[in-house]
Amino acid sequence: MTVSERLHTPDGVPFVRAPDDNFKDLDGYPFAPNYLTFEGLRLHYVDVGPRDGPVAMLMHGMPTWSYLNRHIIHGLVARGWRCIAHDHIGFGRSDKVTDPAWYSIGRHARACRTLVETLDLAGITLFAQDWGGPIGLAQAAELGERFDRLVIMNTWLPHDGYVYSQAIRNWADGWRSGGLYDTTVPERMSLGGIMMLALGHVPMSAVAGIVATGQAPAVSPEAAAVRRGYDAPHVGLDADAFAGPRRFPLSIPIDRPQDPTALDGARHFEALRGWMKPIHFIWGGQDGVFTPDWGRSWAALFPQATFDLLADAGHFPQESHGAEIARLVLHYTDDGEG
Repeated sequence: MTVSERLHTPDGVPFVRAPDDNFKDLDGYPFAPNYLTFEGLRLHYVDVGPRDGPVAMLMHGMPTWSYLNRHIIHGLVARGWRCIAHDHIGFGRSDKVTDPAWYSIGRHARACRTLVETLDLAGITLFAQDWGGPIGLAQAAELGERFDRLVIMNTWLPHDGYVYSQAIRNWADGWRSGGLYDTTVPERMSLGGIMMLALGHVPMSAVAGIVATGQAPAVSPEAAAVRRGYDAPHVGLDADAFAGPRRFPLSIPIDRPQDPTALDGARHFEALRGWMKPIHFIWGGQDGVFTPDWGRSWAALFPQATFDLLADAGHFPQESHGAEIARLVLHYTDDGEG
């Protein structure tokens, strides 16, 4: 297919598909693609490591894809683990529905459940961060018998009393009509460009220049390789291919306690209050979206929980500290701690 070709599911849902060439020779991401069908769409997942090894399921959020988890995957596979990491519809190598109304957190969760049940996964260690929290922890709440351990990183579950930080409010506002990201993505700022800001490779002071010129500042070759990885899923695609990423920030149920996402999150939060298996909180200490204070208070609800602060990590600890996260989890599993 050409990048401009529009496809439809049997039910008439419009979508586009990124060319395979977009994903060649990405830094640290040599994984062969795997696919299953969800509602007539192709959902991509990584499946590497021995089939009889301990199972890790690694989630992603916005504006990332399974590429985010590559460092953790390498660390675990080297120790005999089987790693599963899928791309939400609209992200990565998965199909990208162009109708914004198609997307909901509940639908993403159903796609994730389809993956778990299709692959018949059991004994799972879940790695959940950002939107991987509400979507992945929904699986642990509803399919608890399939999960043995939770690793929770810089995420949340909506529930009564949760206080949204100013940083997350600013992020959501940026994607509303007329907001910074609404008006600049993808014409002047790419998702990879947003990641360069989030990871500190480009200073926030450069945003005005990016908006004015559409030109991103030069970065190191190593950072440029990372930016290419996060840009790869949308290279050559039109603006409507960004419907999935755009819907995630607008789905945060800020000041909307009756929103389905808020109600589902609260239900799952309460269900997991009774979680008695191992649970590890690994937190980026420089995150203003999901702060360390929130992570510690969540961990305090579980007497068996561990809490590790990665003091210099931000919102995406998998990118900056993936190898360390893998070592921490291997330590807990090897030593039988919980």
